[in-house]
Amino acid sequence: MSGNPVDEPRTVLLDRFLDGQGWAAAARAPIAGDASFRRYWRLTDRAGGRVIVMDAPPEREDTRPFAALADHLTAQGLSAPRVLATDHGNGFLLLEDLGDDTFTRVLAAAPGREPALYEAAVDTLAALGRAPAPELLAVPGDGGHRLGAYDQTVLLDEAALMTDWYLPELGHGPDPAAARAELAGLLAPLLPAMVAARPVLVLRDYHVDNLMWLPERSGPARVGLLDFQDALLGHPAYDLVSLLQDVRRAIPADLEQRLLARYIAASGADPAAFRLAYRLLGVQRNLKIAGIFTRLWRRDAKPVYLPLIPRAWALVARNLAGPETGALEAWLDRVVPPDRRSRPFVPDSAHGVRP
Repeated sequence: MSGNPVDEPRTVLLDRFLDGQGWAAAARAPIAGDASFRRYWRLTDRAGGRVIVMDAPPEREDTRPFAALADHLTAQGLSAPRVLATDHGNGFLLLEDLGDDTFTRVLAAAPGREPALYEAAVDTLAALGRAPAPELLAVPGDGGHRLGAYDQTVLLDEAALMTDWYLPELGHGPDPAAARAELAGLLAPLLPAMVAARPVLVLRDYHVDNLMWLPERSGPARVGLLDFQDALLGHPAYDLVSLLQDVRRAIPADLEQRLLARYIAASGADPAAFRLAYRLLGVQRNLKIAGIFTRLWRRDAKPVYLPLIPRAWALVARNLAGPETGALEAWLDRVVPPDRRSRPFVPDSAHGVRP
């Protein structure tokens, strides 16, 4: 390992890494990233061979969990990108190229394939749930990467991103710290249902932008997995919520219910308990999304996700339709009235935001 990311330009460090792997002369083309600080390039050599290089500044991102989890997923017969070379100190990974056919692109070109692709994604989740959930993943030269638990503390902290980031932008209502405490009290009796199942590996961002269609492979391996470095051990309903209650892409209600039933049947879960967890995790995840997307704009200058916030609120409202959540629903209606959820924040030169 060479160089120091603090005192050398990342382009120099990247060139050095690629030179050591025999890819320095390859053509480079940037490819779409995500909401993180990671960047990606596709490298194409003269023979037409292709790989992906991940650039993850180590002061912002740690490449070791991604590499360890990719190895684990491929060992289970799933299609994570194979890790071809690493420079964890400088934040670079050389990865297998799974192509361009994200579920998003395939569905845009062929909407009629929606049921089949979502069924494949649900089946892959079921296979992931049947696989051993590792507590410790091997990391070369390290003691290993220990997976954390998606427990009540983490779930509550994530939901509170709404009170920490979204509420202050409304310019009214309770102090964020007081609102966080109130939200914690209302979620406390609901949280046990969100962690009651046997823990599985939860990838946390399992949605169509992060899934690749690989029809030349078979079974669960037909679904390529891209974003999993933040995985935890938690309730199997969480990733299903991520897929079926996606703020980026809505699916018909009847298809959602069929897919939910498909997962329950494949997993052998108790239907009533699983459906309750699915609904409650839908509330938790979408409160988190409202906070994260606001933070991405306010802190990280990434406003592209702001138009999706009203969809997150619509999903929160839908998931609150049950007797268990009446007190939480009443509180949310008070601190974030429904008429303040229908439009995202937009930059305003005079006042910072205009809700």
